[in-house]
Amino acid sequence: MEVHFDRQLEEKLARVAAEKGRESESLVIEAVERMLSYEDWFLREVEKGISAADRGEFVEHDEVRKLIDRRYPG
Repeated sequence: MEVHFDRQLEEKLARVAAEKGRESESLVIEAVERMLSYEDWFLREVEKGISAADRGEFVEHDEVRKLIDRRYPG
C-alpha cells in the first residue's frame, strides 16, 4: 500500500517523528491503528446503545440534565 501526503503534512510528520526520535512510518502506523481501534470501539458502543433502546432502556431527560450538571458545574 502506498499513501501520499501533501507537502505540508509530510513536513509536519517528519518534524514530529524527528522530535520523538522515531521513523515517520511508525507514527503513521500508530495513528492508523489508533483510529481503527477507536472506530471499532465507537461502533460497538453505538450497537450497545441501539440494543438498549430496543429493550426500552432509556435515560430520562431530567437524569441526563443532572449528569451534565454534576460533570460540568457552573
